[in-house]
Amino acid sequence: MPASVRRELDGLGLMQAFKQRPPYQRNDYLHWIERSVRAVTRRKRIDQMLAELKAGGLYMGMAHRPSARAR
Repeated sequence: MPASVRRELDGLGLMQAFKQRPPYQRNDYLHWIERSVRAVTRRKRIDQMLAELKAGGLYMGMAHRPSARAR
């Protein structure tokens, strides 16, 4: 995980919410963010991930019910 993303998750108290997601979701978020070419796109993707973690029940803009393993 990039240090900048880790700092944001820690700073907003969302690291636990991130860790509770299934591994495929954590990987999807991180790879999606890292594939950003422009800084504006990277920021937008980080903000979306943070908002979804904070709200819960969302994953990549779609409704998501947490899996039993992730709880």
